[in-house]
Amino acid sequence: MFDLNRYKAIVFDCDGVILDSNRIKTNAFRNVARKYGDEPAEALVDYHVQNGGVSRYRKFEYFISEILGREINESELNHLTNEFAEYVTQELLKCPVTGELERLREKTIGSKWFIVSGGDQEELRRVFNERGLLKLFDGGVYGSPKNKDEILAAMLKNGSLKKPALFLGDSHYDHKAAKHAGLDFVFVYRWSEFSTWKEYCNKNGIHTIDSVNSVNTI
Repeated sequence: MFDLNRYKAIVFDCDGVILDSNRIKTNAFRNVARKYGDEPAEALVDYHVQNGGVSRYRKFEYFISEILGREINESELNHLTNEFAEYVTQELLKCPVTGELERLREKTIGSKWFIVSGGDQEELRRVFNERGLLKLFDGGVYGSPKNKDEILAAMLKNGSLKKPALFLGDSHYDHKAAKHAGLDFVFVYRWSEFSTWKEYCNKNGIHTIDSVNSVNTI
């Protein structure tokens, strides 16, 4: 049995872990990029899926510079990210939330809870507040434009995140960020878009769970 009570902190990714929102983000990238043609749009979707947990800002920069093959224009980049945000925010307010969060919060009352996401930080805080979830995450809700490595490093440096700590995520980037920061890691697979997660987790000896509410089954 996995002893959650040994952890001083639990870090959660958002998309695919707390919210069933991975497909929302995928559809948003496709819809926003479609004006450039179906082929570039699908190339962006492929890059997005292969790089779960990376911020939208980096993905749209890649889209402009590598897929479209031109210099990044700040005005165009801002237009793409704003259009993306407008679509995503509305969907995040109504997508499913993982079950049993409040019961798990009660079981881990001695741990600080954090959200560390590739999603936009202000957008996440607004959505979590409106959905009544913000109160559960006493450590705070963090996201882009800083990446997860930067966020975790800053929190460890200022002492807000203390070890031992556990990271619950659904992408290989989540695992790498947790490992780099010295956090234990569990892969949450129910809503993940990481198609080869089984092979990856087996190769790296990673514990896996269906959803957040089954973390006690490890």
